[in-house]
Amino acid sequence: MTLVEKVRATLAEVADPSSAPAMRAYMKSEMPYLGVTAVPRRAALRRVFAEHRLESAPEWRRTVLALWREAEYREERYAAIELSGFRYYKPWQTLYTLPMYEEMIVTGAWWDFVDDLAIRRIGPLVRLFPETMRPLMLEWAHDPDLWKRRTAILCQNSFKDGTDRGLLYACIEPSLSDIDFFARKAIGWALREYAKTDPVEVVRYVSHQGISGLSRREALRNIAGQG
Repeated sequence: MTLVEKVRATLAEVADPSSAPAMRAYMKSEMPYLGVTAVPRRAALRRVFAEHRLESAPEWRRTVLALWREAEYREERYAAIELSGFRYYKPWQTLYTLPMYEEMIVTGAWWDFVDDLAIRRIGPLVRLFPETMRPLMLEWAHDPDLWKRRTAILCQNSFKDGTDRGLLYACIEPSLSDIDFFARKAIGWALREYAKTDPVEVVRYVSHQGISGLSRREALRNIAGQG
């Protein structure tokens, strides 16, 4: 049994079909759910991934993309994302993974997929390869694709005092006039995360930018006396 087949079989074993309709409705998903919530899904997948180690970076990337492209249920795409970040494969998180992650972001095109990829996959690449990733994120920040723009905005969300503030603002500013909810929410979320490091700067930035009400509320949510 291949790893892809084992993942599918394991997800089916731990599924609760009665919960699938509510999960699908919450996510507004065209793709159906099996009914596997996050905790049992992650536990089951960790066991499967540990027992079926892939031998090369190309094989790993092919397997991730097979799970992703051939998915019939949304949990299979969650599994692809989790396989892409499994601990065995940390040494293979290089620029060679970019086409894989870009495909997953563009074809996933929804926040539950994209946010994980932006923060936990693209973000670490920005840390490791700033000379390549910084200009790429600036390019994505101007891309017609909403989800690439959202990725550029959110990719530093875990960086704290390592945030490249210039890059953050440069990725936010092309979307300031965007009326899409997911663009505005991303701007506010990214600024809220940076406010944990420098709240005074975030207040200054929000005060001097033409920022939407939604983005402003999100950005200032945890700053005393603001909002």
